[in-house]
Amino acid sequence: MRIALASDAWAPQTNGVVTTLKCTAETLTSLGHVVRIISPQGLSCCACPSYPEIRLALWPGPYVARELKAFRPHAIHIATEGPLGLAVRRYCRARRVPFTTSYHTRYPEYVRARWPIPLSASYAWLRRFHGAATRTFVSSATLEAQLRGRGFEHLHRWQRGVNLRTFRPLPPHPELARLPRPVMACVGRLAIEKNLEAFLGLDLPGTKVMIGDGPERRTLEARYPGAVFTGYRFGEELVHCLSAADVLVFPSRTDTFGLAMIEANACGVPVAAFPVPGPLDVIEQDVTGVLHDDLAEAIRSALRLDRRTCAARAARFSWHAACAQFLAGLAPIPLALRATLAASRSSVIIARITARRQTSGDAN
Repeated sequence: MRIALASDAWAPQTNGVVTTLKCTAETLTSLGHVVRIISPQGLSCCACPSYPEIRLALWPGPYVARELKAFRPHAIHIATEGPLGLAVRRYCRARRVPFTTSYHTRYPEYVRARWPIPLSASYAWLRRFHGAATRTFVSSATLEAQLRGRGFEHLHRWQRGVNLRTFRPLPPHPELARLPRPVMACVGRLAIEKNLEAFLGLDLPGTKVMIGDGPERRTLEARYPGAVFTGYRFGEELVHCLSAADVLVFPSRTDTFGLAMIEANACGVPVAAFPVPGPLDVIEQDVTGVLHDDLAEAIRSALRLDRRTCAARAARFSWHAACAQFLAGLAPIPLALRATLAASRSSVIIARITARRQTSGDAN
């Protein structure tokens, strides 16, 4: 199958959406599918407000048209709701071509953390965006239930995976091995919606290690001088850093899944988190982590869990299983409609008008 994957989030960004799409594309390719990533790379972009590292494509419509005309996909999936995702959605709707979407990010909560915009308004816009899709993919049962409660329809489960060849127990990173124990690590983007101060503000023995970067880094470094900030770490170095931790702390209340948790488990590291969507779907209570409304208590309890069990249980999350769900949810484009992907917008409109006139004439 020829699959077009459209995403406003792509390299050099570092986040769960990019990781998910890269691993999905790699796994699909290994299964014999042909995947085309439609991303902002190479386009004129502007910085996302309050997120300068996130680049938003300017006027991506012509680029989207060229890509889809050249690729002639058998299925189209839109992963994000930004300018590029909107352009692909518009292109498909103009030609009545089916497509699917996925709900990766709780933007209403992110937006509300920065500006006084009601959740109801943001969710109304997202319902409109995803409502045009044949199906909307969600990562967990908890997220699915929440979105159904907000009026979303045609939801399809698409779990996440972990690459066990990459994430596995390794010797601890030498920079972190010498730190006072226990080492409490937190991995990800340093941003306000990640609720990081709920962790950094705790009075606990040991060392807090922040692995990642983002718009709040300078503020957090100044406010919490006792914490260690490593910046982003990738590949084997990240795995060595995770393996050095005694516990992974996941303080976010707004993530839709939380890949960092299963990556930490795969390295033999238990997780401490709040009992909220994401952790509720990923963590086996008192087995691979501890969920508690008191994060300090969750950390203390998680430190007592067996690391070998954590690593073994991570095998539940496979990218091959995730891709089977992904493929099952796609909306294949009927053969008769594939030619319309190469048609110009004006020719599509003319064809519709002609068809309506013919229908009207037949009726008379």
